[in-house]
Amino acid sequence: MKLLDDLQRQLDQLQAQSLQRRRRTADSPCAPRVTVDGRDMLAFCSNDYLGLAAHPQVVEALREGAGLYGAGSGASHLVSGHSRAHAELEDKLAQFMAPHLQQPRALYFCTGYMANLALLSALGGADAVIFSESLNHASLIDGCRLARAQVEVYPHGDLAALEKLLAASTATAKLVVTDSVFSMDGNIAPLPQLLALCERHDAWLVVDDAHGFGVLGEHGRGALEHFGLSSPNLVYMGTLGKAAGVGGAFVAAHETVIEWLVQRARPYIYTTAAAPALAHALLASLDIIAGREGDARRTQLRMLVGQLDADLQLARWRRLPSITAIQPIVIGANQEALDAAAALYAQGLWVPAIRPPTVPAGTARLRVTLSASHTAEQVAQLVRALNALEAAN
Repeated sequence: MKLLDDLQRQLDQLQAQSLQRRRRTADSPCAPRVTVDGRDMLAFCSNDYLGLAAHPQVVEALREGAGLYGAGSGASHLVSGHSRAHAELEDKLAQFMAPHLQQPRALYFCTGYMANLALLSALGGADAVIFSESLNHASLIDGCRLARAQVEVYPHGDLAALEKLLAASTATAKLVVTDSVFSMDGNIAPLPQLLALCERHDAWLVVDDAHGFGVLGEHGRGALEHFGLSSPNLVYMGTLGKAAGVGGAFVAAHETVIEWLVQRARPYIYTTAAAPALAHALLASLDIIAGREGDARRTQLRMLVGQLDADLQLARWRRLPSITAIQPIVIGANQEALDAAAALYAQGLWVPAIRPPTVPAGTARLRVTLSASHTAEQVAQLVRALNALEAAN
């Protein structure tokens, strides 16, 4: 069949370029020690930055939520799927982010990808221009594509280029859209300067804080707290399946923005609401993030990042500078990155190789992610393996 032959030929091309992906199957909860395809591994590849995915309080809250609300929501939020757990979670998230937003309200989504599609397609009407960071996540890129707005892409971190674009625009609505922590590099966007530009040019600053929420800031309020930002121009998206350990995402902004999303965001309106049990579990997760235990876990994570920074000795490979849990090691060639990941895997260390199109050609890398649940000895084991592996190559 020609259609199948065409697909197979393209798959063969991916394989020849060392770009074909494969899945591994975990047989245990998300944790530093996992069973993968029947084998015990030490994992440095999840986004469970605070180690809450298998936290006993969160797991128990999920079990309790299923008992209270059942397994599913049954409908979209605007029909009958909006449960008391969803409402309480949105109220709690709005209160949590209140120091950084004016008259805040929060809206819960099934996934971060869906939240970004909803947010940009609803705010990015035909009278708008979206100014998108060149290294933005795929969900933001696809949200721009879904919007009816004109899209201008500015170079990574280039404030001067962005200011020229903003100054030249006569659009009724302007949206500057950026990741906070860039998921493949681990660096942080210059949010204070971006916000100053947005306030000067009457633009929204849409911040995707997927990898900052729960981790950055004294109390885990993410990149906004990290920089001490507060403004009515801010529209904030945080995911709840990474540091929060469960699933879904939320948008927090002025209550008028959120009401507009409720009325006009098609990815929110026309989908079944997430299981209420997940929202119930997230209430427990948010208590941990905001409390003393969350403080202790963030401190542990910072210590592990410092340990990796101090002890990793690379001559040819390059660790990108990052204060976050994302610690990329750029190798270059696709096959060499795959070989390095395979060599680590053979030693019982699960570190993924990231290749184009996720990263630019020639910058294939190992993406090390740290969790507060890792120990200093586990990180030392990884460092020894990486140092020896690079020296041998």
